[in-house]
Amino acid sequence: MDFALTDKQKMIRNITREFSEKYIAPVAEKCDQESYLDPVVMEEMKRMKYFGTCIPKEYGGAGLQDDTISFCIITEEIGRIDASWSITTGVHASVCAYPIYKFGTEDQKERFLRDLATGEKIGAFCLTEANAGSDAGGVQTSAVKDGDEWILNGSKIFATNGGIAKTLLIVATTGMKGRRKELTVFIVDTDTPGYSVGVKEDKLGVRASNTSELVFEDVRLPEENILGGVGTGFRIGMQILDYGRILMAAQCVGLGQAALEASVKYANERVQFGKPIGMFQGVQWKIADMGVAVECARLLTYKAAYLCDQGMDYGVIGSMAKLKASEAAMQATHDAVQIHGAYGLMKAYAVERYFRDAKMAEIYEGTSEIQRMVIAQKLLRGRF
Repeated sequence: MDFALTDKQKMIRNITREFSEKYIAPVAEKCDQESYLDPVVMEEMKRMKYFGTCIPKEYGGAGLQDDTISFCIITEEIGRIDASWSITTGVHASVCAYPIYKFGTEDQKERFLRDLATGEKIGAFCLTEANAGSDAGGVQTSAVKDGDEWILNGSKIFATNGGIAKTLLIVATTGMKGRRKELTVFIVDTDTPGYSVGVKEDKLGVRASNTSELVFEDVRLPEENILGGVGTGFRIGMQILDYGRILMAAQCVGLGQAALEASVKYANERVQFGKPIGMFQGVQWKIADMGVAVECARLLTYKAAYLCDQGMDYGVIGSMAKLKASEAAMQATHDAVQIHGAYGLMKAYAVERYFRDAKMAEIYEGTSEIQRMVIAQKLLRGRF
């Protein structure tokens, strides 16, 4: 068992850290306050191929499709500076571009994947609806066959990248299989008539990341826009979420690491009662607990990534990683605010933003409660 990163992975970490500190850090606070993604950073992200991290070079990607650990490292390092950019690139690559690479036809890869891999088009995966969130089987958006086309009607909410995306993966019901809905994944170009963006959400955290409602009114799609075949939507959707959870865990590891580093710096500089507050046991214990939580989350995340790359079942470990990492980020940011005292409540200090971002992570990509259900069901059935 080898816990060491390869030389290539170490290089990727250093390059991404330097990139994030140079381009993202100077604008992160402003983008959070004004809820937008900086266009200069967007162009630099394209140049670095961060939108195509897990896509082969032949389709314009970075060629790390078999190195999910490197994808995690990139996501972690971006998340260490700004969770908004981390979720923007992570969601785009992991639950939109990667599924087209994994399940798509060669025609679909040529039509959609290349622009996603280069970042020329942003992607989104759309499952959640007003009555279908944790219950994926409750999807009400429907697609009805009409000749050689399918007519899509319905709406999606809380779509990460939704308002800026040009390529969407939409989960819709296409009939019934016994008592259960038959689900199918459609690739939708947002230039298609009948598509519109609804409400852009005003969120607690990851505010620079775009989260929007999407509306489909008689959107006509050709048969060749079905991903993986009619009726395969539930299976594909669950696999998409399994993969995406690894990257969301990595984002949380970066967020927890940022809170830890900020706390260590502040504890060494802030003097009370004649000495740095890091000399007090109460602060030391908080920092120790933060360090343990973040490192445990990192190890679980990297294990899930390793299992993925080995072609092994990583679903339950991915859920464990997402659960542990999101709650570790919440613990670390909570303690970071506490260590900073009144300053931790002020927007002049990044820990205030980290705290808000961390709370979001316990909800999206499957709540902590859902992760516990997934994990428990596997354990109770002896499948772990």
